[in-house]
Amino acid sequence: MDRAIYTAMTGAKSTLLQQASVGHNLANANTDGFRAELHRLRAVPVISQALPSRAFVVDASVANDMTAGPLQHTGRGLDAAISGQGWFAVQTPDGNEAYTRGGRFELGPNGELVTETGLAVIGDGGPVALPPDNQYEIGTDGTITAIPRTGDRNAAQVIGQLKLVNPDPASLVRGGDGLFRTGNNQPVAADPAVQVASGFVEGSNVNVVEQMTQMIALARHFEFQTKLITTAETNSQSADQILRTT
Repeated sequence: MDRAIYTAMTGAKSTLLQQASVGHNLANANTDGFRAELHRLRAVPVISQALPSRAFVVDASVANDMTAGPLQHTGRGLDAAISGQGWFAVQTPDGNEAYTRGGRFELGPNGELVTETGLAVIGDGGPVALPPDNQYEIGTDGTITAIPRTGDRNAAQVIGQLKLVNPDPASLVRGGDGLFRTGNNQPVAADPAVQVASGFVEGSNVNVVEQMTQMIALARHFEFQTKLITTAETNSQSADQILRTT
């Protein structure tokens, strides 16, 4: 069988994996704080007695585009976005700590500060509890202030501070839930240098036009690879037929 089938097959397989990542990115183009996935490929030469004219494609790793997304002004008291580098810390259902750039926070059913998906937001003393019947404001350093809806508004009080971290992006791993964690799953110390933009939400950093263009290009690559496989198979069958008749 023509060995071109195997080289084309690795190309087609890698193209499908890239298409899956692009589709995942497009599906999360409107997800707050989403970071686009990147596929890194590399060529591995085929070792044989023939001249080194062929190479397999290897899916080396999945990386993340850590560039910031656009900030959208909402004016809402519990909305917050990271200015520059950094992450919000949240508590996952298993009790561990994870990190997100999504800052569209809500008041949970038990009075705690939670993300849109219901995860507890971690503050300087653990999950943040919000007193009822108040308005809330988040400062640039992550401090949360409760302001009475009625009565003396000067009775506002600071009730906690968001845990803001800034680990090395290379040390973070994306989980299946879209949250990032350290490689050893150990919590990161708070970084007082991380700044928050109150009343803003950071959007996804996915460039929809770029991803759509890449999707079209990948479709053409896949079509070319499958055509190459078909051609190699036809050539192999023709060669077998010639050998039978001679």
